[in-house]
Amino acid sequence: MLIKKPDDIKSSEITPHSIYTKRREFLQGAGLIAGAAVLPNFASAQSGDALKARAPAGIQSSPAPAWLKGKFSSIRPAPDSAPYFTDEALTPYSDVTKYNNFYEFGMEKGDPSANSGQFKTDPWSVEISGEVSKPGVYTLEDILKPHDLEERIYRLRCVEAWSMVIPWIGFPLADLIKRFEPTSKAKYVEFETIVDDATMPGIRSRFAIVRWPYREGLRMDEALNPLSFIAVGLYGEHLPAQNGAPMRLVVPWKYGFKSIKSIVKINFRETQPNTTWVDLQAREYGFYANVNPAVHHPRWRQDMERRLPQTLFDRKVIPTQPFNGYGEQVAELYKGMDLSRYY
Repeated sequence: MLIKKPDDIKSSEITPHSIYTKRREFLQGAGLIAGAAVLPNFASAQSGDALKARAPAGIQSSPAPAWLKGKFSSIRPAPDSAPYFTDEALTPYSDVTKYNNFYEFGMEKGDPSANSGQFKTDPWSVEISGEVSKPGVYTLEDILKPHDLEERIYRLRCVEAWSMVIPWIGFPLADLIKRFEPTSKAKYVEFETIVDDATMPGIRSRFAIVRWPYREGLRMDEALNPLSFIAVGLYGEHLPAQNGAPMRLVVPWKYGFKSIKSIVKINFRETQPNTTWVDLQAREYGFYANVNPAVHHPRWRQDMERRLPQTLFDRKVIPTQPFNGYGEQVAELYKGMDLSRYY
């Protein structure tokens, strides 16, 4: 657990809803007017309506090619209503970027931020394969350039019973899928994370429990749901390596391990793919992994969650909602299914 004393949390790391809902209030309250000079792309990124949330002043943007930085100059801000927005308090940037599960960089929560400094995302390519009309190996620019970027503020619920609220930057997964024209045989979408033992020390570790590469998957109707999201940034900046740069999946109604990071392969399949955690321990981590407070993990309850950040004197424990609060948008996908069996 990451523990911070209240006076250790800088005010610039926290963006209350009352501040960020209006551009001028946000700029003044977050201290970014004075700090704008340290963010080279600040002025252009604030054209039109302001984003709901920005990284704290002084944060160095993660390495990214010029064409991708250019895309961040015109991000559509999150709407003011669900399901693409929540007015719950945002998790501070420091916690979002320093409390991570990304075992390729190490098993501890702080390992990804500490060990990912040498990770390279340029050049980057993504292989599209399987039951599609347009298979091939595409550069990151090929993958991302046609898509306008937008902000979505989603809850993230980890299977370990902690949660965050994160302002992501990206675009709908459905828009990407449709470009490659899946055939009628494509019933599932499989994703794969990069394996780079030169820059990912967790892969070389003798304590690693994962059989690399990390693999995840969705049923096609899940992948096409409007909530499913390809994220390329957070808090108005490019994704840091520890958060899944340069592109990752975000599926907010499922436990966090479904939201695979640093994607290099997308495979369209007729049959359900084998996924990493199902292969490792199917009893604990099911393929569907829908947030379900009625089905407990064998080692912890799932009806409550710890909302980060936590301190010694302030443990925010809140009830977990079915489908992480997105039931209105996704419950119909599972109509007639026994969700205690298909967990």
